[in-house]
This record gives sequence, structure tokens and C-alpha cells, in this order.
Amino acid sequence: MTMLPVSTTLSDSAALCDAVVRLRGAALVTELGRIAGSVMASAHGEFLPSASGEVPVALLAENEAALLQEISFDGHCFGHYRVAGKPSYDDTDRRDLSSLASLTAGVLQVHSLAQRSTHAFAQVEALLAQQTQILDQLHESVLTMDLTGYITSWNKGAERLFGYSSVEAVGRNILFLYDDEDTGFHDAFLEQGGRLMEVRRRKKSGEIFWASLSLSPLRDLDERPVGLIAYLTDITERKIAEERLHHLAYYDALTSLPNRTLLTKLVDQALSVAQRSKMLGCMLFIDLNRFKLINDTLGRRIGDELLRQVSVRFRQVLRDQDLVARLGGDEFAVGLFDISQHFEASTVAQKLLASLVQPFLIEGHDLRVGASIGISVYPQDGHDAETLLRLADIAMYRAKQDGGGDAESVAFYSQDMNLGMQARMRLETGLRHALAENQLLLHYQPKYALGSGRMIGAEALVRWRHPVHGMIPPAEFIPLAESTGLVVQVGEWVLEAACAQAQAWKQAGLPPIRIAVNVSAREFTSALPGRVAAMLERYGLEAAWLELEITESTLMHNIERVIGIMDRITALGVALSLDDFGTGYSSLSYLKRFPIDTLKIDRSFTTGIPSDASDCAIATTIISIAQQLHHKVIAEGVETAEQMAFLNSAGCDEVQGYLFSRPLAAEEFECVLRLNWNL
Repeated sequence: MTMLPVSTTLSDSAALCDAVVRLRGAALVTELGRIAGSVMASAHGEFLPSASGEVPVALLAENEAALLQEISFDGHCFGHYRVAGKPSYDDTDRRDLSSLASLTAGVLQVHSLAQRSTHAFAQVEALLAQQTQILDQLHESVLTMDLTGYITSWNKGAERLFGYSSVEAVGRNILFLYDDEDTGFHDAFLEQGGRLMEVRRRKKSGEIFWASLSLSPLRDLDERPVGLIAYLTDITERKIAEERLHHLAYYDALTSLPNRTLLTKLVDQALSVAQRSKMLGCMLFIDLNRFKLINDTLGRRIGDELLRQVSVRFRQVLRDQDLVARLGGDEFAVGLFDISQHFEASTVAQKLLASLVQPFLIEGHDLRVGASIGISVYPQDGHDAETLLRLADIAMYRAKQDGGGDAESVAFYSQDMNLGMQARMRLETGLRHALAENQLLLHYQPKYALGSGRMIGAEALVRWRHPVHGMIPPAEFIPLAESTGLVVQVGEWVLEAACAQAQAWKQAGLPPIRIAVNVSAREFTSALPGRVAAMLERYGLEAAWLELEITESTLMHNIERVIGIMDRITALGVALSLDDFGTGYSSLSYLKRFPIDTLKIDRSFTTGIPSDASDCAIATTIISIAQQLHHKVIAEGVETAEQMAFLNSAGCDEVQGYLFSRPLAAEEFECVLRLNWNL
């Protein structure tokens, strides 16, 4: 223990400590020198700081009537004390000055360590403050919790998302944020970092929302897990949009019944179960009698309400496990799979007919409809949904013929029903001749930009000019072409005819306009990009002349292959348009990956605008989704100024329909185009 000089007073020791703590530079040097002179009772006292720890040469040359003492601690020299002014100094004086130097060195050493610790602590505090600011500026919610799920930190993003302040949240278990349906905190989360999931959480207001949650491990300096870091982002709007698209894709907008797509999926699943359990299955195809007369006479609004009420009655007489769907128009389908004898299907058919006996009272009208029902049976008639549905459709036509058109009747499918397909076969043969004998031609329906009113393109529509029967509508031969595979040859002919016409317009001096060509699912193969490239090269066309329209159903088989084909097409500079959007398999998770340029609103949604609230909501939703995905939107089937005004206000980019022009022959289209462009 360092002993203070006898002459050192308590006030001198306090003055020494106070000087080291408070003073710096010359002031500290002067005060330490004064203290040394006071303690040693000398007229002169000096503190000589030294950075190197060596004694200055000038000091070594001082006279003997002065004392010089090094001030050092643990090998580090802080300087020297020098006192003078007494006639002489003895050994006691030297010991006293040495003790003072030791005390001074100790105080300086402690103060130096304290300064370094304070500086390091300040740096840590500053770094933590910066990190806190960074976390608080993130839009994403970030929180940490210990191994038992108790919250240990809570950033500003979490405050904004959940509504709880940091004071309210820190220290509480994470379970208080969970929705009632999700109250587990699994140990697996503590062992696996990077877990990404979609969860439901509860805000302070009680509101339940969807969040994207990512979990990462929180580790100590020894890399041992001490908790979790959770990152949350509100994805409620995205989930709502996905649910809307899912409903559009799989449910009928009018009746909320499953549509044909969902029916097919569910039936195929049920058939797999029926196969394992050795059960029978039946498909009922239902077509309403007298509906067209009611719809044409009283209008679409009453017709739609009638269909809604019919769907409710059908649902009421069926079991929970039975499937009922609206296929379109006045056609419905019912799938029965928990049956042991096929005659049970005829019992259900009679129940469905009986449900239509009571009149429907709609806006003061007493309306009566009946139905014709065709039935196909699994496994004797078919082993998949599409086959059973097709054969039930054939049986329905037989039932309608047997009943005279308006009478309620039921018929099972049988092989002799194929006799009624002879007319269809004749049509198929005629279509093959049409391809070989140049009976097909193209008409072009103009597309207009809503903002400028300028004609910006056209959709190429195939027509069949039969030498005997005259102009055959596409509705009669296109479905036939699709079911027989002839649609591939028809599609090839349409693409070449459109490119040939574009070449003629180019040579006539017209600037490029996009001619949209419909591509069927059968055509959408890996050979398509090469065929398109060859066609453009053959006719000397820039890619700006061509656009391909594909339907949603085309895209939903082997997604990666489809995207590869689409990428090769867009690499040519050819634009892709998604046709009949909202009627098929739409999914945001796929839609955002497809390199498409335009979404096309199906005419089934355009027709009811602006009087039908459902059609308006669907069209607005599709436009909003397209804008968020940076796609253009075109609406087809626009026939009234009111429809155009609504679509324009909703942000639709382009339109086509009879309000602007019917499909035109090439010569008429060119005249309209020149007039629109003032050429």
C-alpha cells in the first residue's frame, strides 16, 4: 500500500484527485506542480509530462538542490515531479516525493482507464442508437423474443402494424398477438432459421390480418440460440386479391356455385375415391326449358335472378356431399358419387325436376321453368370428369328430343345416342374441306385506346364461308375444331393469313398496328415460338405487327414449360395478351410470373356494366390487379356508351366491341383505320 508523505494533508490528496478529474493540459500541469511544491514544502514545484517516459536531458543537468521523481505505473511513465527552493533535500524528502509520485501515477492510471471505458461505452451506445434508428425506419415490423416466446424488443414498424407501443409489448408472450385459430408456439421454430410462412395475427384494435412471417435464430457470442428474430409484413390486400381471383377462377359469379373448372377438379378427385371404394358415380347434365324465352322477353336482370333462385332450389334438394355447378347460360351439372346403384341418379333427377314445379315469383312475374336432364355413369360410360360431362350432355339432348323440347324428361347415355352425332361428323368433314379449299377468311375487329380514341390494333377473327350453307358462325365450328384437334390447322391458317394481310398493309404504307391472333391450348407447344419467328421472317414483318392472345386454361398445365415458351415468344418482341381473364384458372402466384403485356376482360363481365353491381366489381378488381402488376387492360364486348364511360373511369386502357365497330373485312378495316389516323 502506498504511504503518503507525512506532510501530505487530506486536502492535498483531494486536490490531487480533483485536478486529475477536472483539469486538462496546462491547467493540470500547473496544479500538479503546485501540489508537489505544497507537499514538499518547496518554493518551486513542477509537473513535467512526458510522452516517451524518458527524463529530459536538460533536467539531468539540474543542480543538486532539487529533486526529480518519475511518475510511472506498471511500466508506463506519465512524467516527472521536480521540486526546488530548499537549501537541501534528504532521503526523507526523496521518499516523500516518491510516495506522491506513486499516488499521482495511480490516480492518473485509474482516470485513463475510466476515460477509455467511458469512450468505449459511448461508442457502443451510439452504435446501438444507430441500429435502433435503422430498425425504426424500416417499414417492416421487426421484433425479438426469447426461447420461451417472450418479446424482448419491438421496433417502430411493429408499433405501426400492431398498434401496441414498445412499452406495452416488451415482456409479454408472443401468443397475445395470435389469432384464435393459431395459438401454438412450436419448438421447431427455435431450431430452424429462415422459416417463411403466411399467418393470421391480431392487432390491438382486435382486427385480424394476414402477415408474411420470417423467423431467424438469435444467437449469443458463443453461437448458442437465445431466441428468435421475427420479421412481419402485412399482406392482407394481397390475400384478398388472391381470394377474389380464386373465386373468379373457380366459382360462377352469378350463383356462387362452382364453375366447370372447379367441378372437373372435384369430380376427378371423387372418382379416385370411388375407384378405391368400388362405388358408382353419376354425372347429371341439366338444361332449363323455357329459360331463353323468359330471358329474351323479360330481360337479363330477371333471367339472372331466375337462375339464382334455381341454383338455391337445386342446392336445397341435394345432399351436402353432392356437387352442383353452373356450367354457363341455363346449364347446370350435378355430380353424385356416394351411391351404390345407378338408378339412384334418376331419383335425384326427379327431385331436381320436382324442385322446379313451384313457380318463381320475380318482380311481380309468376315464372315457370322445367328441365331436361342427361345422365352418364361411372365407370361404364367414362373414367374422368370431362368424358362423363360430355356424355351426360349428349344424353341431355336425347332427353330434350324425347320430351319435345319443353317437357321435363330424363335420359341415360347409351351408345345409340351417338347416332345424333352424325350431323356433327358432317360438319367436321366440311371443316376439313374448308381448310383445303380456302373457304376460311379473316375479319378484323378494331381495338381503341380509351384515352385518345385512336385505333391501336385489331383482333383477327376467323370466318367460314360455306359454298352451300353460306356464312357459318364461329360458335358452330370453333368448338368442333377444338374437340377434334382441327383447331391446330385452323390456328396455323389464321396466323399465316394475318401475317399476309399485315404485309399487304405494310406495303400499302400503313404504320405497324398490332394484329391479335388467338392461340388455342393445343397450339401452345414448344414449336410455337419457332413458327412465329419463321412467319415474321417470311412476310418481312416487325414484331410490332403481331400479338398473340392466349386463354387462362392454356397456362395452367406444366407451368415452367409454359413460361419457357412465353419467354421465347416475348424475346421475339411479340406481345402476349391473356384472353377471357377472370373466367378460368387465375392465380396471382402464377400471373405475376407470366411475361404478358395485356389482360383482356371477358365479355361476360362487360355485358352487365354499369347496371350489374357484380360485373362492375369484377371489372374494377381486374383493372386494379392489372395496374398493380403493370399490365394493360382491354375490355371486349363494349356495346354502350355507359359501359365505355364506366371502364374509362375505372382505368381501363383499351376497348373493343360493337359500340366502336363490328368485325370488318380487310378492305373495310383499312378504310376505317385510314380515317381514324387521318391518312
